[in-house]
Amino acid sequence: MSLSAQIAWDDTVLPFQLDASDIRGRVARLDGVLEQVLSQHDYPPIIEGLVAEMALLTALIGQTMKLRWKLSLQVRGSGAVRLIATDYYGPTDEGQPARVRAYASYDADQLDHDADPFGHLGSGYFAILIDQGEGTTPYQGITPITGGSLSSCAEAYFAQSEQLPTRFSLTFGQSQLPGEATRWRAGGVMLQHMPKASPFAAGDGGSGEGGLLEAVDILTQDEGENWKRANVLLDTVDDIELIGPTVAPTDLLIRLFHEEGPRVFDAQPVTFGCTCSADRVRQSLSIYSAKDIGTMTTDAGTVTADCQFCGAHYTFLPETLGFEAKDQSV
Repeated sequence: MSLSAQIAWDDTVLPFQLDASDIRGRVARLDGVLEQVLSQHDYPPIIEGLVAEMALLTALIGQTMKLRWKLSLQVRGSGAVRLIATDYYGPTDEGQPARVRAYASYDADQLDHDADPFGHLGSGYFAILIDQGEGTTPYQGITPITGGSLSSCAEAYFAQSEQLPTRFSLTFGQSQLPGEATRWRAGGVMLQHMPKASPFAAGDGGSGEGGLLEAVDILTQDEGENWKRANVLLDTVDDIELIGPTVAPTDLLIRLFHEEGPRVFDAQPVTFGCTCSADRVRQSLSIYSAKDIGTMTTDAGTVTADCQFCGAHYTFLPETLGFEAKDQSV
């Protein structure tokens, strides 16, 4: 595959359908997006891997979002890793890229760099939030942290909360092509049995033995056989096929599912994007009183705030912040 063909699949999510069964899915490749997400912070390798997995899940799940919808994933744990948060912003217009951002909060002193990264979460929950815009009630679903990976948590969520059999096969890490600098790459496949009714009406997928058994239980016998067969085929995938970039997603689908009649749809481009702004930060600070703002004021006489997602730094005069300042300006 030529270099131009390789680049064409960077930072895309390709939806597909298996015509021989009621199964849809997506193939995602995050290259530049993941590199930008991780470059915003100096994360240790344990945290980089968890953020990479979460960003990839977000891109795969988020592809169903309609224009201007927002999908948020959150994992809150009791261990060294307290929070991993991601957002997926649906395209503003047809043909435009979706935007992804992500960050993690953790206690560096509690990290065991030789231990399983997922174990650093401890107990807690995995949550999905869908915001359809002004005038609508956000949809929210929560499931306990389970399994041995973030993808297992997502699979459990779809099986238990949405009754959607789901399977993920993901890989991520740093790679280097000839003549290239070392960079982060991630790739994955999501399978999902086509839903009867769900916020995720475009359907796509999850994994893990426990999740798979639960998923089959909610299907008819024929549907269960189709689902098992698709999972067996997905089990044959190699990391290099998932992460690319030398294997095109279309070639991967033919290799895995040629007997299932794979049919692809338009790929969704994805980019790194943050929605923070001075106005948004000012609005978030408007809940505080003048006394509260005083405790936030630096020796230089200003109030500062940093965006956890993109690292943007904001500086304000204290007299322009808080609900008391807001009242005075009305």
